[in-house]
Amino acid sequence: MKMEVVFWVAVIAITYSYVIYPCLCFIFARLFGRQPEIVPLADEQLPDVSVVIAAYNEEHCIGERIDNLLAQQYPLQKLHIFIGSDGSTDATNTILSRVDHPQVEIKLFPGNRGKASTLNDLLALVKTDIVVFSDANTQFAADAIRQLVAGFTSAKVGAVCGELDLFNHGVNTNKDNLYWRYEQFIKNQESQLNALLGANGAIYAIRRQLYLPINANTIVDDFQIVMNIARQGYRVTYHRGAKAREEVAPSAIDEGKRRIRIGAGNYQAFSNLLWLLNPSQGWRCFAYFSHKVLRWFTPHLMIVALFSNLLIAGQPFYGGFLLLQCCLYGLGIWGIRQIDKGHSPPWFVTFIAFFLRLNTALMQGFVLFSRRNLTGTWQRTSRS
Repeated sequence: MKMEVVFWVAVIAITYSYVIYPCLCFIFARLFGRQPEIVPLADEQLPDVSVVIAAYNEEHCIGERIDNLLAQQYPLQKLHIFIGSDGSTDATNTILSRVDHPQVEIKLFPGNRGKASTLNDLLALVKTDIVVFSDANTQFAADAIRQLVAGFTSAKVGAVCGELDLFNHGVNTNKDNLYWRYEQFIKNQESQLNALLGANGAIYAIRRQLYLPINANTIVDDFQIVMNIARQGYRVTYHRGAKAREEVAPSAIDEGKRRIRIGAGNYQAFSNLLWLLNPSQGWRCFAYFSHKVLRWFTPHLMIVALFSNLLIAGQPFYGGFLLLQCCLYGLGIWGIRQIDKGHSPPWFVTFIAFFLRLNTALMQGFVLFSRRNLTGTWQRTSRS
């Protein structure tokens, strides 16, 4: 009887996080949700804004990134760009040293200390009220900064998260597009409830006075920075009109390494942000537990479901469940191998493979975090 309870708790927890919670979030957002209206601003209303980018070994894209920022539909005299190279060992520093533009300030840091330390140093240089964060390999839509700034019309808003579209080099689409759109849908509902959790580091903005320096070993800096702002009582909104594009890792190996490190960063964030589990946080506590905590511990729940199922498989009903689990895992492993070979298995197999790969990386991230030797130094993902 006890093993049956353990089995069902694990299964229901996974199902709740991935299926039931998004439905509840949608319903609650319709019933109780509301966020400040975003009103476009005329040129004379636009404030001075700073863009901050921490880079490491980005020789293939850093020049294009600067051009992209300078081409924004934003009064150039009001745009201030800060780029910090954190001990880059390729041609990044050479490229940045050649930049000669009054609106661009370059800082070449001698050692590779990590993104968090670089961001802390760059923010100390910023004087504007609004700061936009992005990555070196991101490309903003022409009006992206203008859209982000419009999100601060209400004084209650402390951070605005834009929408990132991912694509694969050469095909202009993202192989994980369905899951990505699913996540964007959830973010939009959470924003309506003032329960948005973190931001995407490729495109978000904050009020400068709300920035709190982050620890040097912080991995998911965007999540930590924005949650620090939420803790101060300010709203975090999701603005789908502020758009950016970014290329995903060109290989499953590179993408896997990135997911493992982010997974380790998630558990690091969990240990640092226990205050989010306080019911006094209202909708944000509900969203954090449902969307983040249960997701982060899904690989553990999957293991619990499998082994508890093994112990009660003598009962025909649970024997059927065990067979179903084995079939799903078998399909997932086969799908991963097919995808790695460049083949395209059926969509449902692709989904199972993605889910299995995602949670395998999370578990590896948990092991990495458990070693307690996380550093903030860069683990750059290769790009085409």
